[in-house]
Amino acid sequence: MDGDSSSQLKSKFEENGYAIIKGFLTEDECDDLHRECHQIVEKMNPEEHSTVFSCDRQTNNDYFMNSADKVRFFFEKEALDEKGNLKVDKQMSLNKIGHALHVFSPGFRRITHCERVRNICRSLGLQDPVVCQSMVIFKPPHIGGEVNPHQDSSYLFTEPKRLVGIWIALEDTTRENSCLWFIPGSHKDGLAGNYRMIINPKKDPEVGTVFTGEKPSFDQSKFISGEVNKGDLVLIHGEVVHRSDANRSDKSRLIYTFHIYDEGVAKYSSQNWLQPTEANTFTHVYTFQ
Repeated sequence: MDGDSSSQLKSKFEENGYAIIKGFLTEDECDDLHRECHQIVEKMNPEEHSTVFSCDRQTNNDYFMNSADKVRFFFEKEALDEKGNLKVDKQMSLNKIGHALHVFSPGFRRITHCERVRNICRSLGLQDPVVCQSMVIFKPPHIGGEVNPHQDSSYLFTEPKRLVGIWIALEDTTRENSCLWFIPGSHKDGLAGNYRMIINPKKDPEVGTVFTGEKPSFDQSKFISGEVNKGDLVLIHGEVVHRSDANRSDKSRLIYTFHIYDEGVAKYSSQNWLQPTEANTFTHVYTFQ
């Protein structure tokens, strides 16, 4: 990335709270990750995994709370019947896989720590970027769930706030199959209501996380769509408000995403649900091999 494009990227990111990099991955690279994802799911036994993911609520489920250094599977609500059995093919049943693909899955590890990602971090002026989590998000046809308006720093908080999401489309992502929507510039207002999901301080065996602050509401008329093509990358500021609709189309919408915070200037909160472990899956972008 040359000096001019680096400057333009940082300027656009700082102005809007997000930026799109066209053609970050080649079609072949996208297809390779798609195949790797398919193989990971093929090896998964659905009977061993029954957690439904929701960004609005989580129970004290060890499967979720202790997934920082593992590759685990989270289903769409509509993929399971009332007894927790799959109603659809397992390849079309998942909400996401997380949260350590960037360490334990070779293809995703290679992309996460490639020189292109390092160049993006340099362009944004990140001193010591650290990857804290990674996910494949599926949005399967017909049952892909809605993601309500939110700010990523509500879930992965640093002080000062220095969180960046990297979101890569492995398929074309349009309004039809649930692209991202943003409120441009909303990151400039900070974390709305100081709304955060934290580890439950009461150690309730039934409730692993709680929300603090005031749950915000956002003006739906301010959202604009962020349609992208296969291989495009979207940078997402930790405080920019964004959402995605349910996918009721016949088309899938597979993406790979990971979150980076700048450990050079910010401290990762010990109250975040996701915490580093002895497995060292919080990886330093500039030095991890």
